[in-house]
Amino acid sequence: MAIDIKALKEAVQSAYAQHHAAPGGENASYIPYLANVPSTLSGVAAVTVDGDIVAAGDSDFQFAIESISKVCTLALALEDVGPDAVQDKIGADPTGLPFNSVMALELHEGKPLSPLVNAGAMATVSLVKASSVEDRWSRILGMQSQLAGAQLALSDDVNHSEQTTNFHNRAIAWLLSSAGSMYCDPMEACDVYTRQCSTLLTTVQLATMGATLAGKGRNPLSKLQVMKPAHTRYVLAEMTMEGMYGRSGDWAYTVGLPAKSGVGGGILTIVPGLMGIAAFSPPLDPTGNSVRGQLMAAAVAQTMGYNLYAA
Repeated sequence: MAIDIKALKEAVQSAYAQHHAAPGGENASYIPYLANVPSTLSGVAAVTVDGDIVAAGDSDFQFAIESISKVCTLALALEDVGPDAVQDKIGADPTGLPFNSVMALELHEGKPLSPLVNAGAMATVSLVKASSVEDRWSRILGMQSQLAGAQLALSDDVNHSEQTTNFHNRAIAWLLSSAGSMYCDPMEACDVYTRQCSTLLTTVQLATMGATLAGKGRNPLSKLQVMKPAHTRYVLAEMTMEGMYGRSGDWAYTVGLPAKSGVGGGILTIVPGLMGIAAFSPPLDPTGNSVRGQLMAAAVAQTMGYNLYAA
């Protein structure tokens, strides 16, 4: 399917104009850094598999990647251990409970079920092949950067804010270890997971990540084949099942595209074979998804007629 770039530009501009100041939601308050990001910020961008970039609003503002980082580490784990091991050790099903739920682990005998909730994300970190904690971190940061087509960096401020408030995740890591679902030192996994959530990127860079996944692992800007083409479908499947947390089913029902949110305000949406659509705005709904980001990303997809289930 050919992309009408003029129509895409109009869709992005219209989505921004309609929704960049939509009311509702609050910044994540349990991470001090996120609570202080200006809540008026909004940006939306689309990057195609051919490298076309369309953006509006605060699309160059750097924000914390947060849980969208789980997609990147999943991609690396698929490269390291393969899809069968990921499905066996982590899972591919929604938990039906909040992203930081301890009860979900207890109900399923310590198996996290999804790499896109906190328990599964830490277990996924532990699957990454590494000789040391710094090697593990370096490889994960490298995957983030390769997907984004830019050298991303850790924010010391975000990391400090997260590391000093991550006691709940530390407890989850120990529960995973006690159940045999952790594959390195649990505190190493928790530390690296916290770091991976603390990198900064722009909405355009996030959309480039999406375009890389949409293009079967080939980054449209760097031209680098970041991951095996056959592995991208597993990432998109996981995003469909749990990418928007408790609203994943509603998102599939109304938008019909794989997506992943982060409590930093980012929304990543994939149109397989065509583009990545990204949006950013800090105020979140009760589930942890950006209120305006959802509206903007959905508007672009719907205006362009993209929905996997409407073919």
